[in-house]
Amino acid sequence: MLALLASALFGLSTPLVQRFGVGLGPFATAGLLYAGAALLGALLRQPVGREAQLRRGDVPRLLLMAAFGAVLGPVALAWGLQHTSGASASLMLTLEALFTAALARALYREALDARVRAAMALILCGGVLLVIDQGLSGRAGLAGLLAVLVATMAWGADNTVSRALAERDPGQVVMVKAALGASASGLLAVLAGESVPSWPAVAALLAVGASGYGLSLRFYLLAQRTFGAARTGSVFALAPFLGAVAAVALGDRQWGLGMVAGSGAMLAGVLLHLAESHAHEHAHEALEHEHAHRHDDGHHDHTHDPMPAGTHSHWHAHAPMRHAHAHAPDAHHTHAH
Repeated sequence: MLALLASALFGLSTPLVQRFGVGLGPFATAGLLYAGAALLGALLRQPVGREAQLRRGDVPRLLLMAAFGAVLGPVALAWGLQHTSGASASLMLTLEALFTAALARALYREALDARVRAAMALILCGGVLLVIDQGLSGRAGLAGLLAVLVATMAWGADNTVSRALAERDPGQVVMVKAALGASASGLLAVLAGESVPSWPAVAALLAVGASGYGLSLRFYLLAQRTFGAARTGSVFALAPFLGAVAAVALGDRQWGLGMVAGSGAMLAGVLLHLAESHAHEHAHEALEHEHAHRHDDGHHDHTHDPMPAGTHSHWHAHAPMRHAHAHAPDAHHTHAH
């Protein structure tokens, strides 16, 4: 449900960015979106004892997340939305799941069985059909779509890097990442001489950024704790379909048979990936770490005096154990296959 909420918020934001960003430069648009996300992240920070806090060693990852996810990704998307249709751009964002899954496999060795690989192949075929459809409609449409492709690659890298911070306070992660991205994009907007947006545009983009980028990222990070990077990315791939539907509802009519075929292949890939079930006997090695947890999940059997109620965070140890159950590559299931 958290991944679905994240996808819905981000998917609906894409046609809204296209509408409210008319006449604005891509750097100014990206800066305002992530300024809104930073404000929301600051409001949603959790106290010490409820969530694990960021550490000094997290700074390199936060800088990479800001560079890929809060500067390159939104700037490329903002430019692409001005040069292609909102519906096709929204559907192209489905490829973010493909890049996320590939990087999660390469960097975190997340298990991808035959079903998942087939799903990724369908999503890739759908993206190729979209490129062909826009290429036949004109060079400007194709250039815009390729810019959106760059955005999906950037956000795929961002998703993969953020996996290691999924156990930290998501409000704090959103705040720091978004503040870094907003500052960098704002500076680039000034250096590029982009026009100053009107107050209505500022208010609209801040609101879209708070919900579609800030709250969406918070839900995404929480989902990664349970699902891992690849599977959360697959559920998140539903976002483009919601964005495409919203774009059409807002009057976008730049779609053809190629887009219909591409969206069908992408939707089939998403549904196939969601149908995956992974269960086998596995071993847990001794582990010590800190993150928010409960004592009714089968993996946290340490004691407290007194026992805290609900979710809490502290440094704790796991003893070795072996058991079998359905699982995903979360912080406790990083074993090899």
